[in-house]
Amino acid sequence: MKAAVTGIFPPQCPGCGAGVAEDGGLCPDCWRDTEFIGGTACGHCGAPLPGPAGGGETADDEALVCDDCLATPRPWQRGRAAVVYAGAGRRLALALKHGDRLDLVPVLGGWMARAAAPLVQPGMLVVPVPIHPRRLLGRKYNQAALLAARIARAHRLPLVPGALIRRRHTPMQNHASVADRFANLEGALAVPPAMQPRLSGRPILLVDDVMTSGATLAAAAGALSGAGCGAVSVTVLARAVKGGRPARDGDTDA
Repeated sequence: MKAAVTGIFPPQCPGCGAGVAEDGGLCPDCWRDTEFIGGTACGHCGAPLPGPAGGGETADDEALVCDDCLATPRPWQRGRAAVVYAGAGRRLALALKHGDRLDLVPVLGGWMARAAAPLVQPGMLVVPVPIHPRRLLGRKYNQAALLAARIARAHRLPLVPGALIRRRHTPMQNHASVADRFANLEGALAVPPAMQPRLSGRPILLVDDVMTSGATLAAAAGALSGAGCGAVSVTVLARAVKGGRPARDGDTDA
């Protein structure tokens, strides 16, 4: 059956639609335009750092910290990202977030599951960053929740989509300063009282699509820690890095 379907609908590159050898594969052009983070990276946010390609995990990977995380301490323990938020990685993130490209969830979720593998711990719960009901009404879905479901399935971890809620609507932060971004998110996320017993003492894998300043993840991690959970780790599809293309209108609110 799969062969018949493939014959009718041959595999296409998720980035541009060009023909590829297998489902989920990138064409040569999109592959070159996607910067996967697979070598030395910041132990707190996943940003790539100078070092040998394919460096992988080390016993003291948390000691590797980028300039952003040195300047802005993170209220979580460890972090990983699948790709740099630039080129085809950025286009795919935006296509999922704003372009109704739900067909990208298996591919992008698979990338994130591989990136997040070093963070997985026994008893860990997977928690997506929520969006406000007003934004959900317009977008019809929460891309972070869809990606979190793929990660949870890949690592056989419980998914807790209701662990966090948005208490108030926050505007997109396209041109806001780092300080304004953090101020905008202060107190915006919370753990419902009914969820606190389930989270108590449990390690958390917090999932979002894009990290820029880290304000959204910080607000979410702070709320989770305040509710009594165990160590919080974060994973994102794409990490915006210095020297890359800056975010524009609608890119991200994180």
